[in-house]
Amino acid sequence: MTYQWYPGHMTKAVRQMQEDIKLIDLIIEIVDARIPLSSRNPDIDRLGVNKARMVLLSKADLADPKVSKEWLAYFKDKGIHAIETDLKKNGRMDEVRNGIGIVCSDKIERDRKRGIKNRPVRAMVVGIPNVGKSTFINAFAGRAVTKTGNKPGVTKGKQWIKPDKKLELLDTPGILWPKFEDEAVGMRLAFVGSINDEIIVTEEMALDLIRYLEDIYPDNITDHYLIDRKTPKDYHILEEIGRVRGCLAEGGSVDTAKAARLLMDDFRAGRLGRMTLECPEDGNE
Repeated sequence: MTYQWYPGHMTKAVRQMQEDIKLIDLIIEIVDARIPLSSRNPDIDRLGVNKARMVLLSKADLADPKVSKEWLAYFKDKGIHAIETDLKKNGRMDEVRNGIGIVCSDKIERDRKRGIKNRPVRAMVVGIPNVGKSTFINAFAGRAVTKTGNKPGVTKGKQWIKPDKKLELLDTPGILWPKFEDEAVGMRLAFVGSINDEIIVTEEMALDLIRYLEDIYPDNITDHYLIDRKTPKDYHILEEIGRVRGCLAEGGSVDTAKAARLLMDDFRAGRLGRMTLECPEDGNE
């Protein structure tokens, strides 16, 4: 199955970012901790040349903690200040504030030498769809200032938010890039919900997930659904999930479409366990 999604509004959003980038001091890029490489939009590097940069590994509570530590080291080696965040629990916002001060220290010092006091840091919050940009801003501000949702495309336009006197945040729509050169990137984006599910055949995606996890987390699915590990793979696993969880159609046959939706929901919610779908070595190939 081919995974591609680039709706028209993203082209407009990229053009708007090209204009707004002139106004900001810092780019806060939010990536999904389960796919830190695949969820980095290459257009951000192009747009953000000569801007201070910071990466937040969002949804760290769903990712494999051991691999997340490796990713933090990876970004540090690349000269990028990276922080894990658990946005549901408003985690590590103080660490993020301190990180902004570190990353923008040169800008703050330049202002001081020019006699400019208390000028706020202006930061653009960027990332792919459904990675948690608006949730981060709400957590940082300590109140609901932007609309959030557990699906891609909730934020349609830009919005300035002022959490305090020292910082202004620009919330931007989630943007992908026109074509995924590596098909596995598109597949991983679909797994975590950053591609519109309405254009995807859920059963095929669930089968791709089963095959993918077989290599890196071979027991998580069978352990969660109490399935015999000797069960043949792929479609047989999906059928067994349906039987175990009562996903049945008329006549008692397994409703594999319903079983597929159940599997994807369980994976995305972390009920199959904390998993990371790529490792730093993938970024050094």
